[in-house]
Amino acid sequence: MSILRPQKTLFKELRKVENILEEIKINEELEDITLENYKVEDIEFSEINIEKAIISNTDILSSNLEKNSFTDVEFKNCNFSNTSFEKCSFVRCEFNNCKMTGCNFIDSRLYNVSFIETNANYCNFSLASIENTAFDNTGLRNSMFQENRLKNIILRQTDFTQAQVFKTSLNGIDFSDSIIEGIAVSSEDIKGAIVGQFQAIDFLYLLGVKIRFDK
Repeated sequence: MSILRPQKTLFKELRKVENILEEIKINEELEDITLENYKVEDIEFSEINIEKAIISNTDILSSNLEKNSFTDVEFKNCNFSNTSFEKCSFVRCEFNNCKMTGCNFIDSRLYNVSFIETNANYCNFSLASIENTAFDNTGLRNSMFQENRLKNIILRQTDFTQAQVFKTSLNGIDFSDSIIEGIAVSSEDIKGAIVGQFQAIDFLYLLGVKIRFDK
């Protein structure tokens, strides 16, 4: 299974945007743009379509970006900590070396999305539809997955330490080279997941099995 990346062959000559808030006052659809070295906190915009874009070295912190759509967008070296993307749509997007700590993806759609070397600790993905998505060398510590629809998920060296999974089937997902220490999950949700032989010990508690270590 391969994840579709932003389709750069479709990009036209990219127009440089200096201030995204000024741009959306003029147009609710931003296409073929580049945004870089943009730093802002506590902003809000919604129902904006951003397509065929490269967003790099940009910090948008503690902001409300709900109900927006992103298609064929590459995010590079960005910081979106504590920003809400609730009810957003991401199609063929890539987050590369980004900081997403504490972001809110509740009730969002992620389709053909890649998180690469990204810090997504404490993210909330509850109620999100996540399909054809890769988490590659990415931190998901203390993240929340609740009542998710997961399909075709690729994990590579991802850190799920103390992540919480509730009413979300992990069937067919391969955790064998990821960290799952302290993950909170039910026996029903973990059914069908692929884990390494030493990781399997972490799930014996779901069966009520107690381990006695020889002194």
